Amino acid sequence: KIQAGLGITRGAAFDVQAVCAGFIFALSTADNFLKAGQFRTALVIGAETFSRILDWNDRGTCVLFGDGAGAVVLRAAEGEGTSDDRGVLSTHLFSDGRHHDALYVDGGVSSTQSAGHLRMEGKEVFRHAVVKLADSVNEALEANGMTADAIDWLVPHQANARIITGTARKMGLPMEKVVMTVDRHGNTSAASIPLALSEAVADGRIQPGQVVLVEAIGGGLAWGSALIRW
Repeated sequence: KIQAGLGITRGAAFDVQAVCAGFIFALSTADNFLKAGQFRTALVIGAETFSRILDWNDRGTCVLFGDGAGAVVLRAAEGEGTSDDRGVLSTHLFSDGRHHDALYVDGGVSSTQSAGHLRMEGKEVFRHAVVKLADSVNEALEANGMTADAIDWLVPHQANARIITGTARKMGLPMEKVVMTVDRHGNTSAASIPLALSEAVADGRIQPGQVVLVEAIGGGLAWGSALIRW
């Protein structure tokens, strides 16, 4: 429907579902299509309407999440194949189904034929998030021969302030380099990173040539990171 609304009549249009980590999974998918030469331009959208699956009697979840949408456009370009190139430098994706019960929806067409509600074990998610996100970030830096000092901006999935500050602290990154919007948007799942990118570009914080690190973790558990030279 989005494709039709934009007047696009060619090219593939499909969904990528990885909830809060969905934007990074979709970004990685599009990046690899472009690098393989199969496509030249990709529109990556992160959108969520969490209000439809929240249990409004569960104060542990209903006050945390929000609805939102954001997007980025990727275009293939020639480069030197080094970390000085502008664009997506690398993406790193992970999943571990053993922790499914930490964050999930207790329904769905394929399981209970109902919409279900979001369920979360907050303490367990926090414990996994800080460690797994930091490990993912370190892998991204190592893959590009960089250290945390090279990062101009960390744009994390806006899960909550504790996870964001905990991850930044584990990376040794000052909060002055972290884009945080969760205090205004809530956790908008797959939409949170493109929303934060949009805000930081619009207000002039993110500039061309800067190194931007994005990371996210969500239900599944699924998590990942991407290193970008803007």
